[in-house]
Amino acid sequence: MYHLKLLTDRLAPICCAVFLTVLPHNADGQTAQQIARKVFGSTVLLVMADASGQLVSLGSGFFVREGEIASNLHVIEGASRGYAKLVGEKTKYDIAGITGIDRDRDLVLLRVSTPRSLPLSFGNSDAVQVGEPVYAVGNPQGLEGTFSQGIVSSIREVGSERLLQITAPISPGSSGGPVLDSRGQVIGVSVATFRGGQNLNFAIPSNYLKALLAKAGPPKPLSSAKSPEKQRSILADLGGRSTEGVVGSHFAWSGCRNCGIYSFSLRNQLRDNVRDVHCLVVFYDSQGNPIDVDVVRYYGLIPAGLSKRVESKVHGSVQELTADYRSKPPTTRVEFRILDFRMAE
Repeated sequence: MYHLKLLTDRLAPICCAVFLTVLPHNADGQTAQQIARKVFGSTVLLVMADASGQLVSLGSGFFVREGEIASNLHVIEGASRGYAKLVGEKTKYDIAGITGIDRDRDLVLLRVSTPRSLPLSFGNSDAVQVGEPVYAVGNPQGLEGTFSQGIVSSIREVGSERLLQITAPISPGSSGGPVLDSRGQVIGVSVATFRGGQNLNFAIPSNYLKALLAKAGPPKPLSSAKSPEKQRSILADLGGRSTEGVVGSHFAWSGCRNCGIYSFSLRNQLRDNVRDVHCLVVFYDSQGNPIDVDVVRYYGLIPAGLSKRVESKVHGSVQELTADYRSKPPTTRVEFRILDFRMAE
């Protein structure tokens, strides 16, 4: 199990993994590099934890006005506290509360304890057309400041709502990041990707976010983000999200001494059942150095909102190096990385 501080220690050396392609000037004279430099000053990594400091999720967000960040609601659900960190910077800004929620469209506004910020400007998402170039910015797998190019591949109707389908890649940790047009204006918020498809990614149109901003109020506690029973969101018909919807926790060694047998819980935080969860377990010594990894795959079903206890085994010396004699909980860091899962029928 790892905590808020330990997560930042892991992410520190992999800051600003930026992927750019040299592109010609667009109609407004901006290049992809110019847009990237502009958006990095407003995009944040969100790290959310529960009351005990256990990681709940890792996602993205961006400033929409001074001291206020937009993201996906599912990024912060279940969290009691968290912080935002601008791309490439070390300063952490505590999240003071929620100023707006749109549950139907999976959007949230967060107040943060920062005196200055550079908000991004909005485009008109109703005017977006298929084939237009777009840029998605976020922190997939904790790689801060990842900048991806794509196009609008379709505009989907989901009930009475709209979604932008884009080819710019979205991965775990990208949720809540801005999607920009060729002028560097926000036209969407990254939200989901189809788990069995080829580059099928989705963004919430920015006009929904503009409407939420107009209704924003004073900060409320993060606990108010909890969804009511049977609440249905714009994602309900998509059938998939990125892998931040499943987390590992509650690691324990078995009672036998240095036999290497351990167990942990896989928790499904989504509103849909999942199966075939593929997890990487990383063990660290008392100096914080990785000493072993174990790849665990659970093929069974994990119902929505529930957990499943999973057992595996490593070399006995790993247990000896990470736990005191007869100690079931590890005394050093154990990290869970969810690599993949499938949505269950």
